[in-house]
Amino acid sequence: MPFTKTATLLALSCMLSLAMAGDIKPFNQQEFDQLTHAGKSVVLDISAPWCPTCKEQKPLIEGLMKQSAYRDVTLLTIDFDSAKPTLKLFKVTMQSTLVAFKGAQEVARSVGDTTPAGLEALVKKTLN
Repeated sequence: MPFTKTATLLALSCMLSLAMAGDIKPFNQQEFDQLTHAGKSVVLDISAPWCPTCKEQKPLIEGLMKQSAYRDVTLLTIDFDSAKPTLKLFKVTMQSTLVAFKGAQEVARSVGDTTPAGLEALVKKTLN
């Protein structure tokens, strides 16, 4: 019986933490348009698997997205190597770029920042 209670509590805890986390999804133009037209908070994460700076940013960004303060922020990931038309649309020339939107308005942009404070400041700007 104690095992069942523990397993149930663990499952509920996992579901609650997921409900409190921001979404992380691959970029899709239609979804981006829907989110921004609805006034939602969106961060584009442009990265490449070979990029050391991107590898440093990834756990920091994912950690932020797990915080309840950013549950209303959607992180859309874009592969630098395979999404050239999308990069051109957003005027992105380098991997390790983050572009933050509040609704349809770009509110912040960062290239190569790997500081926790800098990345969090960028995400926070989408909530104002």
